[in-house]
This record gives sequence, structure tokens and C-alpha cells, in this order.
Amino acid sequence: MAPNKLNSSQGNTSMSCSQAENGFVNSFSLFPEKAVEEILQSAIQGSDDHLIEFSEALRTVAKALRQVAEGKASAQAEAAEWKRKFELERDRNLKFEHAEKSCLEHQADLDDMRTNSPAKNPTLCNVANGQSEKCCSRNGICSHEVLKDGAPSSDSKIVKKASFKLSWFCKDDQSDQYKHDIVSFERGNITTAQRSSKQISLKWQSCPQTVLILTKPNSVSVQILCSEMVRWLRQQKNLHIYVEPRVRVELLAESSYFNFVETWNDDEEVLMLHTKVDLVVTLGGDGTVLWAASMFKGPVPPIVPFSLGSLGFMTPFYSEHYKECLESILKGPISITLRHRLQCHVIREAAKNEYETEEPVLVLNEVTIDRGISSFLTNLECYCDDSFVTCVQGDGLILSTTSGSTAYSLAAGGSMVHPQVPGILFTPICPHSLSFRPMIFPEHVTLRVQVPFNSRSPAWASFDGKDRKQLAPGDALVCSMAPWPVPTACLDDSTNDFLRSIHEGLHWNLRKTQSFDGPRET
Repeated sequence: MAPNKLNSSQGNTSMSCSQAENGFVNSFSLFPEKAVEEILQSAIQGSDDHLIEFSEALRTVAKALRQVAEGKASAQAEAAEWKRKFELERDRNLKFEHAEKSCLEHQADLDDMRTNSPAKNPTLCNVANGQSEKCCSRNGICSHEVLKDGAPSSDSKIVKKASFKLSWFCKDDQSDQYKHDIVSFERGNITTAQRSSKQISLKWQSCPQTVLILTKPNSVSVQILCSEMVRWLRQQKNLHIYVEPRVRVELLAESSYFNFVETWNDDEEVLMLHTKVDLVVTLGGDGTVLWAASMFKGPVPPIVPFSLGSLGFMTPFYSEHYKECLESILKGPISITLRHRLQCHVIREAAKNEYETEEPVLVLNEVTIDRGISSFLTNLECYCDDSFVTCVQGDGLILSTTSGSTAYSLAAGGSMVHPQVPGILFTPICPHSLSFRPMIFPEHVTLRVQVPFNSRSPAWASFDGKDRKQLAPGDALVCSMAPWPVPTACLDDSTNDFLRSIHEGLHWNLRKTQSFDGPRET
């Protein structure tokens, strides 16, 4: 055997022995170092490719789940809205049926009704040419449609509510008839007729009997004024007075004379206040007006707000002249501002069906969705009637009424809007975008704000600055215009009160006038 072959066979034998002894072959003895590195890199590259494919598959699954959740939330919001509209239509039909039934039952007494005061029968007030006419059918909106919410109570102690009518007030026309905007198509040209009025007027058809007084707490001056007002309303006007339980305790601590003052014991009685109270008087600022509105989950009696707070855009009456103001209001007619409210529903991601929503919340100023204590940006997907609006990335979003346009929305850069303009303000809070500007939507739309599943943190919703609720990923907040506005009395009219409030409260556009003795254009 040749020596090289011998050496080779000896090497093979040695290698085999080494393999048998150690159980593996030393790869570095078979391949150079560069080849080993290439093999390792190719293995790592293959594993990275698999991870990338796996992550892309996860993104696809997450996107599909997100679309399914969005479809579910959209269906739930639409079903909830249809349910609300169905219930409102059903209640309206029941009221109409009840009114028609009353007309048939009292047909035999039409002759007596011609001679009686319309206040004795709020269902039928005008009789002419032998035909009955509903009091709200032509000339305005009557109290039995605005304020009554269910069957009247059988409690004999409850004083009968006063009836009233809302109509368009026109200074040039003394007939005070309600006139709609008219669209004319004469000769193919579309034109709109001028409105006959700019102000809503309230006329009492029977004298008010019951007044609810709400006060700002922890104020000695308010407490003194409240006791004086209660005494004057009782002695001079012989009215029934309702106050909060806290206020009644304060009045009785002052004198046992105030035993006639009434109050409530539980939340169920609060829900029925609108069936007992003819007028609400607030002593405080805008916060007291917000508190008064929050007490009424449905119809709201007319509110007379007296200014006793630090800043008031909705409190035009001065407490120093409360006797003259209340004399004029109780006599009527009075100018009214109908302040719209938002109705908000929270739909949780875990809801099993479209009816599984939380109790609706009514707000007079705004609902705010913000990031709370989280350091991350809010990520909110916004829809208008199921049409995508935008994705909010910033500190949050404000959905405001026009009455709330001078509150948080104004501080966030939103516009000031006349309170009788029907609309919903859409104002971002510190958006991380230079092109994100505030918007105003019409009153008939439904807005939905949803926290997407890929949001880094939950959001928080607050309603008129309270009742804070957490919105987890997948939860949605649905807002629409509530059917029950808040009627507030005006000192002059809606426009003058609004302009006075921004001039006095905000010093709007207040600057020194340019001097007249400077250079002039020739």
C-alpha cells in the first residue's frame, strides 16, 4: 500500500475513532470558517423570514377582527337609534290617540267650552264654527306635548300643572301666528320666504301654581336670597314651593315658618318633578343651570336663571330685581330660548346585542372624550351617520351643543355659536395635526366615536364635566340631539342676551379705539 494511502486510511480510522468516542464530528475540522458563517447566516435569515410572515398574518387577522368589531358597533348604534325613534313615534301616536279620544268624549260639551276659559281644558282651547281644534296644531307648541310624559298621577295632593303655549313672536304682526319657512318654486325659481319671527314666546294659558327653586350650595348670600324669595312667592303670589332636601333643612333651621315648603325623598320622585312643577328658578351661575337641566331626564319646565355666580352665559336675570322679574314672568308672555341637549349612549364592546347599552345621558354643554391620566395620545375613530369622518389623534375630542360653544369648546379653539342655531360642534383638543380644524354638524345627524382595538390606552368620557366613564378599546359613544330642549327665559331676547353675555363675560373684541387725529387717506 502506498504511504499516502496509508496515511489517509490511518486518518480515516482516527476520525472514525474520534467520532465513536465523542459521538459527533467536529464540523470545523471538515469546513473552513467562512463556510460555517455563511451557513449560520442563511439559517438566521430563514427564521427572520418566518417571523415576518407570521407578524403579517397576525396583522391581517387583527385587521379582520377590527372590521368585524366596527361592523358590530355600527349595527348596534343603528339599531339603538331605530329603537329610540320607534319609541318616540309610539309615544307620539299614543298622545295623538289620547287627544282624539278626548275630543270625541267632549264633543257634547262644545257649547260649554266656548264660554269657559281655555285654561280649564288644556287639550282643547279654541272652538270656532262648531269645530274643535288642538291647541298646538297651528299656532304653537303646547305644554301638554312639551312637558307631560305619561299618565297623570292620582295623588290628590298634587296641584294641577299650568298650561302654556309656545309660538313665534313677531314684533310687526300682532296676531302672533306660527309661520314656517316657505320654499317657493314659482316659474322654476327656488326661493325661500322670510321668516316671520326671530324669537320664541311663551304664553301662560293658566296661572302657574308650583315653582321649584334650585340654589348654589355653600353660599350665604344665595341662602339669604332664597329665604326672601320663598317668603315673597308664598305671601304675595300664593304659590306652592319645591326646594332640594338640603335647602329645606336650611330654611327650617332658620324658621319654622317654612314648613309649607315641599321637597322629594328619592330619585323616583325627582323623575316625576316635571309633572308637578310649572317653573324652575335657579340662584347661582351656569353650573346651577346645568344642575337643574340634569335633574330632568325628559321634558324640562321653563327655567328662570338668576345670576349669582362668577361667570354666566345662561343667567341674564339680576337678583337685585327678582320681584320685578318674577312679576313679569308669572304674568307673561316671556321670550324663551330653547337650548338643545345631546343624548349620549355608551355601547360596550362586550354587548351581546344592539339593545344592551348603558342608560342614556343628557348633556346641555358638551360631552368630552379625552386621554385622562394616560401619557399616550387618544386614538378615536369618528363616524357621522355611519360615514367615516376622521381619526382623532391628540388629547381628545369635544362634542358640544351651541349653548356649550362658550364653554370648553371655546377654550379648545371652537367657534362661538348662537344658542338657537341647531347644530353639534365637533372640536378637537390639542390635535397632533396642523390641518385639524373644528366643524359644526347639523342637528339631525348621529355621531359615533369609537376607541379602536389598536389603541394604546383607553379613553375617558365626561358629561357636562361629571359622570366620568372609561371607554376601553372596542367601546363606542353615540351622540344625537335629544328631543327635550331646555327652555330658559330671556331678559330681552335670545340675541341680545347672547351678545351681552359674551361682551360682559369674555370682553369679546374689547380694545382701545383708534384715535381720529392720525394720518388720513387722501
